[in-house]
Amino acid sequence: MKVRHPNLGAYLETCKRERELAVIDEPVDPDLELAEIHRRVVARQGPALLFTRVAGTRFPVATNLFGTRRRIDLAFGDDPARFFKRLVEAAVELMPPSPARLWRFRDLAAVARRTGLSRQRSGPVLSHAVHPPQLGGLPQIRAWPDDGGAFLTLPAVYTEHPETGRGNLGMYRNQVFDERTLGMHIQIHRGAGFHYHAAEQRGEALAANIFLGGPPALMMAAVAPLPENVPELLLASLLAGGRLPVVRDPAVSPLPIVAEADFLLVGKIPPRVRRAEGPFGDHYGYYALKHDFPVFEVERFYHRDNPVFPATVVGRPRQEDHYIGEYLQELFAPLFPLVMNGVVDVWAYDDAGVHPLAAAVVRERYGREAFMAALRILGEGQLSLTKFLLVTDARLELRDFRRVLVHVLERADFERDLFVFSNVAQDTLDYTSGSLNTGSKAILMGLGEARFPLRAEPAADLRDPRFRRQALFGPGVLVVEGSAWRARDGVPEALLAEEAVRPFRLVCLVDDAADAARDEASFLWSVFTRFEPGADVYGRNPQLRRFHVALEAPIVLDCRTKPWMPPLAEPDAKTVARVDALWPRMFNLRTGIR
Repeated sequence: MKVRHPNLGAYLETCKRERELAVIDEPVDPDLELAEIHRRVVARQGPALLFTRVAGTRFPVATNLFGTRRRIDLAFGDDPARFFKRLVEAAVELMPPSPARLWRFRDLAAVARRTGLSRQRSGPVLSHAVHPPQLGGLPQIRAWPDDGGAFLTLPAVYTEHPETGRGNLGMYRNQVFDERTLGMHIQIHRGAGFHYHAAEQRGEALAANIFLGGPPALMMAAVAPLPENVPELLLASLLAGGRLPVVRDPAVSPLPIVAEADFLLVGKIPPRVRRAEGPFGDHYGYYALKHDFPVFEVERFYHRDNPVFPATVVGRPRQEDHYIGEYLQELFAPLFPLVMNGVVDVWAYDDAGVHPLAAAVVRERYGREAFMAALRILGEGQLSLTKFLLVTDARLELRDFRRVLVHVLERADFERDLFVFSNVAQDTLDYTSGSLNTGSKAILMGLGEARFPLRAEPAADLRDPRFRRQALFGPGVLVVEGSAWRARDGVPEALLAEEAVRPFRLVCLVDDAADAARDEASFLWSVFTRFEPGADVYGRNPQLRRFHVALEAPIVLDCRTKPWMPPLAEPDAKTVARVDALWPRMFNLRTGIR
């Protein structure tokens, strides 16, 4: 079978043929301007963009490669999804194996034969060596006004464990410090983070290759939340529909080289070296603050003929990464019951920033079995970063958040079904606890038959002048706008004392009630990116029973902005004005973008 889109150029040709590519020949500044154009096109669900005249570089830039579901389908087709579904069917039906059963799943053997790595002596990415390395020649893209500098936003970083030799391909942003040094934002709970920890314990540098561009499958595989010891390069091969060409050349790198990449940076991550990295406007919609992270020292720099530099822009959902995350969740969904006993389905909500909130359908065949399934989810790969987990035993469509929340609130007894775990690891980008990488988690279970009626309209006026407005998000869920947060201000407790909130089961204390209750996406973002379970959950008559905190409804979540939380990532007025002036020259009715 022919490989689907062996490189980025082939994918861009497909997008062009399918009228899914806009070529921007106007001169564009990579400092803020390019990102503002990208964001506007994403908001309109517009095409992929190819910027041919980017200031300060001779390389064209491609963005919004996966910013609609149609382009993702163009990139990968439906073969990968079909494979995972068949794989699960085989795992269930092949026990015990028989010739007839094996024959039924012979298509899996055919996929296996064309999946893997194809070794080559050389490849297009090695066509040109830049000596000495000059990172300043790459497009210097800065997306937000307070970003700490230019960043590589779609780098596929390949490392190997110094003891086992097992490889990991991950996507870790890289700040450009100088011509030969990049920041390496490898978070402690990701594959390269484990590799670097092991190398540092040995006092060794960790070898790494950074690939930019190449097959779309390479970029998607680098983002995929695979288990630690499952090779992402094999997933890239599966997504591409054929063997992935790699080069093994110790004179270039001790690690495998993806032959069809557009750019290759070869180097190492030295032990016990840190450098301040950031701030950076992140996918939560805020700035990830400046912190010390390892660095990547570039030793060699290569690129193919006519390379294209890939980039993306993250910010308040929804951005391009929404469609990537949605696709990957759908792709791996059939595997959840196979790898996590008792788990039927899981969905993480991108509008909340992915890790802050997820929901799960689990089995409840005996009392509290659902709790064990919930713990399996919180112990599985990137799902372990989930901050708040809603759990039900009903076969609901989890993407319908409002329905899931209502279903759980009709059944959850806050005296026994809310579990909060403090002093645990938290996503690096989640600053709600005020500490990097540490915070808390919560599980709320709504099982069995409905037991609690939900009020569907406001009950009374708020009496305390600190509560300015109230709005109904949905049955049982009230949003209240409160005064600005101050330490120990007693506002959540005062809200619990209000007659107006007592008929509700969940009350969200926010900075702007109208914005938070405007729609589902705004609610998810305003609530779950701004509260931490261990510090911001309040209930009536709290009691400690058998080391479990029992609360009476309603529950108040204090989702007001706290002083230690980072500022919003927002464009500056000058950039907005420049892009306003450029827009008519770049887009017109013919492009379908206005």
